[in-house]
Amino acid sequence: MEHCADRLKKWLGTALVFLLLILILFCLHGYATGRFSSTAQFQAYIKSFGIFAPLVLITIQAIQVIIPVLPGWLGCIVGVGMFGAAGSFWCNYIGISAGSIIAFLLAKHFGVELVQKMVPMEKYQKLVDWVNTKKSYTLILFLAILLPLAPDDFLCWFSGLTGMNTRKFVWIILLGKPWCILAYSLVFSHFI
Repeated sequence: MEHCADRLKKWLGTALVFLLLILILFCLHGYATGRFSSTAQFQAYIKSFGIFAPLVLITIQAIQVIIPVLPGWLGCIVGVGMFGAAGSFWCNYIGISAGSIIAFLLAKHFGVELVQKMVPMEKYQKLVDWVNTKKSYTLILFLAILLPLAPDDFLCWFSGLTGMNTRKFVWIILLGKPWCILAYSLVFSHFI
């Protein structure tokens, strides 16, 4: 029975990596073709998916955490313009939280070599130096996730290299992430 469970776990892991690669290629294609070059073009791109537009925005927001080619606030602006403050909040919260957890898990599984490829070396070294001087990385991570404009995408990758367990990281994301996204959604809804 254990052998079957191990095979299923391995198959699901492989399927998840394959799906993630397809989604990354999808987002890179959109980026390369200029779909993300302005808010208007990004919004038109998302709208072109019709009823699947919220799912596409969620996916793009998840990928932008894993491969930080887009600023997360751009998805918040587009989401507010398309789905209003509440709809934008949920799409962005789900996508950014999922991407944050995936980045953490990838770093935990693949280690320093992958993180050094995903995080620019100067940022990586600054984070290493910074974390080594802090006594309570968990509290600092929570505050960084909570506050806007923190380098939280990089911190998600970096946190996977620390001794932090997955459950604690997931709780930090789920409890800290919504407040910043809610603030973006409410502020942007007044300007759009």
